[in-house]
Amino acid sequence: MLRSRAYYDIIDLAYGVPAFLVSNFYTGGINLDTKVFYIDEDNLDINIIKEATSVIRSGGTVVIPTETVYGLGANALSSEAVSRIFKAKGRPSDNPLIVHISCLDMLIYIIGEPISPKAQALMDRFWPGPLTLIFKKSSKVPREVTAGLETVAVRMPDSSFALSLIEESGLPIAAPSANLSGKPSPTMPEHVVNDMAGRVDMIICGKDSRVGVESTVLDLSGDIPTILRPGGVTYEQLREVIGEVAIDPGLVDKDGVPKAPGMKYTHYAPEAEMLIVKGHVKAVADKLAQLAKEAMEANKRVGILSSDETKIIYSSLFDSEQIKIISLGSRESSSTMAARMFAALREFDKAGVDVIYAEAVEEVHIGMAVMNRMKKAAGFNILEV
Repeated sequence: MLRSRAYYDIIDLAYGVPAFLVSNFYTGGINLDTKVFYIDEDNLDINIIKEATSVIRSGGTVVIPTETVYGLGANALSSEAVSRIFKAKGRPSDNPLIVHISCLDMLIYIIGEPISPKAQALMDRFWPGPLTLIFKKSSKVPREVTAGLETVAVRMPDSSFALSLIEESGLPIAAPSANLSGKPSPTMPEHVVNDMAGRVDMIICGKDSRVGVESTVLDLSGDIPTILRPGGVTYEQLREVIGEVAIDPGLVDKDGVPKAPGMKYTHYAPEAEMLIVKGHVKAVADKLAQLAKEAMEANKRVGILSSDETKIIYSSLFDSEQIKIISLGSRESSSTMAARMFAALREFDKAGVDVIYAEAVEEVHIGMAVMNRMKKAAGFNILEV
Protein backbone atom coordinates (compact mmCIF):
# COMPACT_ATOMS: atom_id res chain seq x y z
CA MET A 1 0.00 0.00 0.00
CA LEU A 2 1.39 3.43 -0.97
CA ARG A 3 1.30 6.09 1.72
CA SER A 4 0.26 9.52 0.42
CA ARG A 5 1.05 12.94 1.88
CA ALA A 6 -2.52 13.03 3.15
CA TYR A 7 -1.83 9.85 5.15
CA TYR A 8 0.88 11.58 7.13
CA ASP A 9 -1.11 14.81 7.52
CA ILE A 10 -4.01 12.99 9.21
CA ILE A 11 -2.09 10.24 10.99
CA ASP A 12 -2.68 12.02 14.31
CA LEU A 13 -6.37 11.08 14.08
CA ALA A 14 -5.46 7.45 14.62
CA TYR A 15 -3.12 8.00 17.55
CA GLY A 16 -4.28 11.17 19.24
CA VAL A 17 -0.84 12.62 18.47
CA PRO A 18 1.34 12.03 15.40
CA ALA A 19 2.56 8.41 15.27
CA PHE A 20 6.16 9.53 15.21
CA LEU A 21 5.76 11.14 18.64
CA VAL A 22 4.22 8.12 20.36
CA SER A 23 7.07 6.96 22.58
CA ASN A 24 5.69 7.17 26.09
CA PHE A 25 6.18 3.47 26.86
CA TYR A 26 9.79 3.27 25.59
CA THR A 27 12.20 2.76 28.48
CA GLY A 28 15.37 3.85 26.67
CA GLY A 29 19.00 3.54 27.73
CA ILE A 30 21.72 0.95 27.27
CA ASN A 31 21.63 -2.52 28.90
CA LEU A 32 18.31 -3.20 27.23
CA ASP A 33 16.60 -6.56 27.12
CA THR A 34 17.21 -7.05 23.40
CA LYS A 35 14.89 -9.39 21.50
CA VAL A 36 16.66 -11.34 18.74
CA PHE A 37 14.76 -12.93 15.85
CA TYR A 38 16.17 -15.11 13.08
CA ILE A 39 14.10 -14.82 9.93
CA ASP A 40 13.75 -16.31 6.46
CA GLU A 41 13.90 -13.25 4.20
CA ASP A 42 12.23 -15.20 1.40
CA ASN A 43 9.30 -16.14 3.62
CA LEU A 44 8.66 -13.28 6.03
CA ASP A 45 6.74 -13.76 9.27
CA ILE A 46 4.13 -11.01 9.52
CA ASN A 47 4.07 -11.34 13.31
CA ILE A 48 7.76 -10.41 13.53
CA ILE A 49 7.19 -7.48 11.17
CA LYS A 50 4.32 -6.26 13.35
CA GLU A 51 6.39 -6.58 16.53
CA ALA A 52 9.25 -4.63 14.93
CA THR A 53 6.72 -2.06 13.73
CA SER A 54 5.52 -1.63 17.30
CA VAL A 55 9.08 -0.93 18.44
CA ILE A 56 9.62 1.65 15.67
CA ARG A 57 6.32 3.40 16.37
CA SER A 58 7.05 3.52 20.09
CA GLY A 59 10.35 5.31 19.51
CA GLY A 60 12.63 2.27 19.89
CA THR A 61 15.51 0.86 17.85
CA VAL A 62 15.58 -2.17 15.55
CA VAL A 63 18.56 -3.72 13.76
CA ILE A 64 17.46 -4.73 10.26
CA PRO A 65 19.07 -6.67 7.41
CA THR A 66 19.59 -4.85 4.12
CA GLU A 67 21.39 -5.67 0.91
CA THR A 68 24.30 -3.36 1.76
CA VAL A 69 25.07 -3.89 5.47
CA TYR A 70 22.91 -4.37 8.54
CA GLY A 71 21.26 -1.11 9.63
CA LEU A 72 20.29 0.30 13.02
CA GLY A 73 16.84 1.77 12.47
CA ALA A 74 14.56 4.19 14.30
CA ASN A 75 11.73 6.54 13.38
CA ALA A 76 13.29 9.23 11.18
CA LEU A 77 10.58 11.75 12.13
CA SER A 78 11.28 11.61 15.87
CA SER A 79 14.22 13.49 17.37
CA GLU A 80 14.00 11.35 20.49
CA ALA A 81 14.08 8.07 18.55
CA VAL A 82 17.00 9.25 16.40
CA SER A 83 18.96 10.19 19.52
CA ARG A 84 18.77 6.53 20.57
CA ILE A 85 20.59 5.53 17.38
CA PHE A 86 23.52 7.75 18.30
CA LYS A 87 23.49 6.44 21.86
CA ALA A 88 23.46 2.79 20.79
CA LYS A 89 26.33 3.25 18.34
CA GLY A 90 28.37 5.68 20.40
CA ARG A 91 28.26 7.83 17.26
CA PRO A 92 28.84 11.61 17.31
CA SER A 93 25.55 13.43 16.78
CA ASP A 94 27.07 15.79 14.20
CA ASN A 95 27.17 12.90 11.71
CA PRO A 96 24.07 12.85 9.44
CA LEU A 97 21.97 9.72 8.93
CA ILE A 98 20.41 8.17 5.83
CA VAL A 99 16.62 7.99 5.74
CA HIS A 100 15.15 4.80 4.29
CA ILE A 101 11.80 4.85 2.51
CA SER A 102 9.48 2.35 0.84
CA CYS A 103 7.66 4.50 -1.74
CA LEU A 104 7.83 7.80 -3.59
CA ASP A 105 5.01 9.30 -1.54
CA MET A 106 7.25 8.98 1.48
CA LEU A 107 10.08 10.71 -0.41
CA ILE A 108 7.82 13.63 -1.36
CA TYR A 109 6.87 14.01 2.30
CA ILE A 110 10.45 14.39 3.57
CA ILE A 111 12.10 16.45 0.82
CA GLY A 112 11.66 20.15 0.25
CA GLU A 113 12.16 20.39 -3.51
CA PRO A 114 10.73 18.96 -6.74
CA ILE A 115 12.29 15.73 -8.00
CA SER A 116 14.69 16.65 -10.80
CA PRO A 117 14.89 14.72 -14.10
CA LYS A 118 18.32 13.36 -13.09
CA ALA A 119 17.06 12.21 -9.71
CA GLN A 120 14.06 10.56 -11.35
CA ALA A 121 16.28 8.76 -13.86
CA LEU A 122 18.52 7.47 -11.08
CA MET A 123 15.58 6.30 -8.97
CA ASP A 124 14.05 4.55 -11.97
CA ARG A 125 17.30 2.70 -12.59
CA PHE A 126 18.67 2.00 -9.10
CA TRP A 127 15.79 2.01 -6.58
CA PRO A 128 15.25 -0.16 -4.66
CA GLY A 129 19.00 -0.56 -4.34
CA PRO A 130 22.30 0.69 -2.89
CA LEU A 131 22.09 4.33 -4.01
CA THR A 132 21.50 7.26 -1.64
CA LEU A 133 20.49 10.63 -3.09
CA ILE A 134 20.80 13.96 -1.31
CA PHE A 135 17.87 16.38 -1.48
CA LYS A 136 16.85 19.58 0.28
CA LYS A 137 14.90 18.50 3.34
CA SER A 138 11.36 19.37 4.32
CA SER A 139 10.47 20.79 7.72
CA LYS A 140 9.18 17.32 8.72
CA VAL A 141 12.73 15.96 9.06
CA PRO A 142 14.35 16.66 12.46
CA ARG A 143 17.70 18.42 12.44
CA GLU A 144 19.08 15.51 14.48
CA VAL A 145 18.76 13.34 11.36
CA THR A 146 20.66 15.76 9.12
CA ALA A 147 23.18 16.98 11.73
CA GLY A 148 21.84 20.49 11.22
CA LEU A 149 22.21 20.45 7.43
CA GLU A 150 19.40 21.66 5.19
CA THR A 151 19.69 18.52 3.08
CA VAL A 152 18.60 14.95 3.72
CA ALA A 153 20.10 11.71 2.39
CA VAL A 154 17.51 9.20 1.21
CA ARG A 155 17.44 5.70 -0.23
CA MET A 156 15.02 2.85 -0.87
CA PRO A 157 16.64 -0.42 0.29
CA ASP A 158 16.47 -3.59 -1.77
CA SER A 159 15.51 -5.75 1.20
CA SER A 160 12.20 -7.53 1.67
CA PHE A 161 12.23 -7.13 5.45
CA ALA A 162 13.36 -3.50 5.46
CA LEU A 163 10.72 -2.50 2.90
CA SER A 164 8.02 -4.43 4.74
CA LEU A 165 8.93 -2.81 8.07
CA ILE A 166 8.92 0.70 6.59
CA GLU A 167 5.61 0.08 4.83
CA GLU A 168 3.94 -1.56 7.82
CA SER A 169 5.03 1.22 10.17
CA GLY A 170 4.07 3.93 7.69
CA LEU A 171 7.21 5.82 8.69
CA PRO A 172 10.58 6.59 7.09
CA ILE A 173 13.38 4.95 9.05
CA ALA A 174 16.77 6.50 9.77
CA ALA A 175 19.37 3.75 9.71
CA PRO A 176 23.16 3.96 9.78
CA SER A 177 25.20 0.76 9.87
CA ALA A 178 24.50 -1.32 12.99
CA ASN A 179 28.03 -1.40 14.37
CA LEU A 180 29.72 0.36 17.25
CA SER A 181 30.99 3.64 15.86
CA GLY A 182 34.32 3.33 14.08
CA LYS A 183 34.29 -0.47 13.83
CA PRO A 184 33.87 -2.53 10.63
CA SER A 185 30.31 -2.45 9.35
CA PRO A 186 28.22 -5.59 10.04
CA THR A 187 27.37 -7.89 7.15
CA MET A 188 26.49 -11.08 9.07
CA PRO A 189 23.99 -11.80 11.88
CA GLU A 190 26.73 -12.61 14.38
CA HIS A 191 28.25 -9.15 13.83
CA VAL A 192 25.14 -7.28 14.95
CA VAL A 193 24.47 -9.61 17.86
CA ASN A 194 28.05 -9.08 19.07
CA ASP A 195 27.87 -5.29 18.69
CA MET A 196 24.27 -4.42 19.51
CA ALA A 197 22.85 -6.94 22.01
CA GLY A 198 21.87 -4.96 25.09
CA ARG A 199 22.09 -1.65 23.21
CA VAL A 200 18.91 -1.86 21.09
CA ASP A 201 15.36 -3.12 21.53
CA MET A 202 15.31 -5.68 18.75
CA ILE A 203 17.70 -7.41 16.34
CA ILE A 204 16.44 -9.04 13.15
CA CYS A 205 18.92 -11.59 11.81
CA GLY A 206 18.49 -12.52 8.17
CA LYS A 207 20.91 -13.37 5.39
CA ASP A 208 24.49 -12.19 5.06
CA SER A 209 24.47 -8.82 3.29
CA ARG A 210 24.58 -9.30 -0.47
CA VAL A 211 26.49 -6.14 -1.48
CA GLY A 212 28.71 -5.94 1.60
CA VAL A 213 29.53 -2.22 1.49
CA GLU A 214 27.26 0.72 2.21
CA SER A 215 25.26 2.55 -0.44
CA THR A 216 26.76 5.06 -2.83
CA VAL A 217 25.94 8.61 -1.74
CA LEU A 218 25.37 11.06 -4.61
CA ASP A 219 24.89 14.80 -4.14
CA LEU A 220 22.70 16.33 -6.84
CA SER A 221 22.61 19.84 -5.36
CA GLY A 222 25.47 21.27 -7.44
CA ASP A 223 26.06 21.77 -11.15
CA ILE A 224 27.80 18.39 -11.42
CA PRO A 225 26.45 15.35 -9.52
CA THR A 226 29.15 14.38 -7.01
CA ILE A 227 29.89 11.07 -5.32
CA LEU A 228 30.35 11.73 -1.61
CA ARG A 229 30.73 8.04 -0.79
CA PRO A 230 31.39 5.21 -3.26
CA GLY A 231 29.32 2.10 -2.68
CA GLY A 232 27.11 -0.52 -4.27
CA VAL A 233 26.25 1.58 -7.34
CA THR A 234 29.44 2.36 -9.21
CA TYR A 235 30.82 5.52 -10.79
CA GLU A 236 30.61 3.82 -14.17
CA GLN A 237 26.96 2.89 -13.68
CA LEU A 238 26.04 6.43 -12.67
CA ARG A 239 27.72 7.89 -15.75
CA GLU A 240 25.71 5.57 -17.97
CA VAL A 241 22.50 7.10 -16.63
CA ILE A 242 23.23 10.81 -16.09
CA GLY A 243 26.52 11.55 -17.85
CA GLU A 244 29.18 13.59 -16.06
CA VAL A 245 29.80 12.63 -12.43
CA ALA A 246 32.43 14.09 -10.09
CA ILE A 247 34.14 12.53 -7.06
CA ASP A 248 34.39 14.44 -3.79
CA PRO A 249 38.07 15.33 -3.11
CA GLY A 250 37.64 14.16 0.49
CA LEU A 251 37.51 10.58 -0.78
CA VAL A 252 40.97 10.61 -2.32
CA ASP A 253 42.86 13.08 -0.14
CA LYS A 254 43.58 11.91 3.40
CA ASP A 255 43.53 15.57 4.50
CA GLY A 256 40.17 16.22 2.84
CA VAL A 257 36.93 16.30 4.79
CA PRO A 258 34.34 13.81 3.47
CA LYS A 259 30.78 15.16 3.38
CA ALA A 260 28.75 11.95 3.32
CA PRO A 261 26.90 10.23 6.16
CA GLY A 262 29.21 7.92 8.08
CA MET A 263 32.42 9.20 6.46
CA LYS A 264 33.42 12.10 8.70
CA TYR A 265 35.37 10.19 11.35
CA THR A 266 37.82 7.30 11.40
CA HIS A 267 35.72 4.36 10.37
CA TYR A 268 35.69 0.67 9.53
CA ALA A 269 38.82 0.16 11.63
CA PRO A 270 39.92 -3.25 12.92
CA GLU A 271 41.61 -3.43 16.30
CA ALA A 272 45.04 -4.12 14.76
CA GLU A 273 47.20 -1.59 12.95
CA MET A 274 46.64 -1.97 9.21
CA LEU A 275 48.91 -1.24 6.23
CA ILE A 276 47.85 -1.33 2.58
CA VAL A 277 50.51 -2.26 0.03
CA LYS A 278 49.90 -0.97 -3.49
CA GLY A 279 51.64 -1.80 -6.76
CA HIS A 280 52.13 -4.60 -9.27
CA VAL A 281 50.69 -7.86 -7.97
CA LYS A 282 54.03 -9.71 -7.71
CA ALA A 283 55.81 -6.75 -6.10
CA VAL A 284 52.98 -6.42 -3.59
CA ALA A 285 53.09 -10.14 -2.74
CA ASP A 286 56.86 -10.03 -2.26
CA LYS A 287 56.63 -6.98 0.01
CA LEU A 288 53.78 -8.43 2.08
CA ALA A 289 55.75 -11.65 2.57
CA GLN A 290 58.77 -9.65 3.74
CA LEU A 291 56.72 -7.53 6.12
CA ALA A 292 54.96 -10.57 7.54
CA LYS A 293 58.26 -12.36 8.13
CA GLU A 294 59.73 -9.35 9.94
CA ALA A 295 56.63 -8.92 12.11
CA MET A 296 56.60 -12.61 13.05
CA GLU A 297 60.25 -12.41 14.01
CA ALA A 298 59.23 -9.59 16.35
CA ASN A 299 56.73 -12.01 17.94
CA LYS A 300 53.68 -10.32 16.42
CA ARG A 301 50.57 -12.12 15.23
CA VAL A 302 50.08 -11.22 11.58
CA GLY A 303 47.04 -10.95 9.35
CA ILE A 304 47.33 -10.91 5.57
CA LEU A 305 44.40 -9.71 3.47
CA SER A 306 44.99 -11.27 0.06
CA SER A 307 43.28 -12.30 -3.17
CA ASP A 308 42.69 -15.81 -4.43
CA GLU A 309 45.52 -15.29 -6.90
CA THR A 310 48.10 -14.62 -4.17
CA LYS A 311 46.87 -16.55 -1.15
CA ILE A 312 48.72 -19.67 -2.30
CA ILE A 313 51.98 -17.69 -2.25
CA TYR A 314 51.62 -16.77 1.41
CA SER A 315 50.30 -20.20 2.39
CA SER A 316 53.37 -21.84 0.85
CA LEU A 317 55.73 -19.50 2.73
CA PHE A 318 54.10 -19.56 6.15
CA ASP A 319 52.84 -22.50 8.18
CA SER A 320 52.34 -21.07 11.62
CA GLU A 321 49.58 -20.26 14.08
CA GLN A 322 51.25 -16.87 14.27
CA ILE A 323 49.75 -15.81 10.93
CA LYS A 324 46.20 -15.68 9.56
CA ILE A 325 45.65 -15.35 5.80
CA ILE A 326 42.24 -14.34 4.47
CA SER A 327 41.37 -13.99 0.79
CA LEU A 328 38.69 -11.54 -0.32
CA GLY A 329 38.22 -13.54 -3.52
CA SER A 330 39.46 -13.29 -7.07
CA ARG A 331 40.72 -9.99 -8.44
CA GLU A 332 38.40 -10.71 -11.37
CA SER A 333 35.37 -10.29 -9.07
CA SER A 334 35.45 -6.99 -7.18
CA SER A 335 31.83 -7.58 -6.10
CA THR A 336 32.93 -10.71 -4.21
CA MET A 337 35.74 -8.72 -2.58
CA ALA A 338 33.24 -6.07 -1.48
CA ALA A 339 30.90 -8.65 0.01
CA ARG A 340 33.69 -10.24 2.07
CA MET A 341 35.76 -7.28 3.22
CA PHE A 342 34.08 -6.21 6.47
CA ALA A 343 33.68 -9.82 7.58
CA ALA A 344 37.40 -10.34 6.96
CA LEU A 345 38.35 -7.36 9.13
CA ARG A 346 36.16 -8.69 11.92
CA GLU A 347 37.73 -12.14 11.52
CA PHE A 348 41.16 -10.59 12.09
CA ASP A 349 39.82 -9.00 15.28
CA LYS A 350 38.53 -12.40 16.39
CA ALA A 351 41.94 -13.96 15.69
CA GLY A 352 43.68 -11.30 17.79
CA VAL A 353 46.27 -10.27 15.20
CA ASP A 354 48.63 -7.40 16.02
CA VAL A 355 49.09 -6.10 12.49
CA ILE A 356 47.29 -6.51 9.16
CA TYR A 357 48.96 -6.26 5.76
CA ALA A 358 46.47 -5.81 2.94
CA GLU A 359 46.79 -5.95 -0.82
CA ALA A 360 45.34 -2.92 -2.60
CA VAL A 361 42.68 -3.58 -5.24
CA GLU A 362 42.05 -1.76 -8.49
CA GLU A 363 39.86 1.30 -7.96
CA VAL A 364 37.36 0.69 -10.73
CA HIS A 365 33.72 -0.38 -10.51
CA ILE A 366 32.90 -1.47 -6.95
CA GLY A 367 36.64 -1.75 -6.31
CA MET A 368 36.50 2.01 -5.71
CA ALA A 369 34.23 1.38 -2.71
CA VAL A 370 36.42 -1.49 -1.48
CA MET A 371 39.56 0.66 -1.54
CA ASN A 372 37.73 3.58 0.05
CA ARG A 373 36.78 1.41 3.02
CA MET A 374 40.25 -0.14 3.21
CA LYS A 375 41.91 3.28 3.24
CA LYS A 376 39.62 4.43 6.05
CA ALA A 377 40.26 1.22 7.97
CA ALA A 378 44.02 1.71 7.61
CA GLY A 379 43.93 5.43 8.38
CA PHE A 380 45.33 6.05 4.86
CA ASN A 381 48.43 4.05 5.84
CA ILE A 382 49.55 3.04 2.32
CA LEU A 383 52.90 1.78 1.03
CA GLU A 384 53.53 1.89 -2.73
CA VAL A 385 56.02 -0.60 -4.18
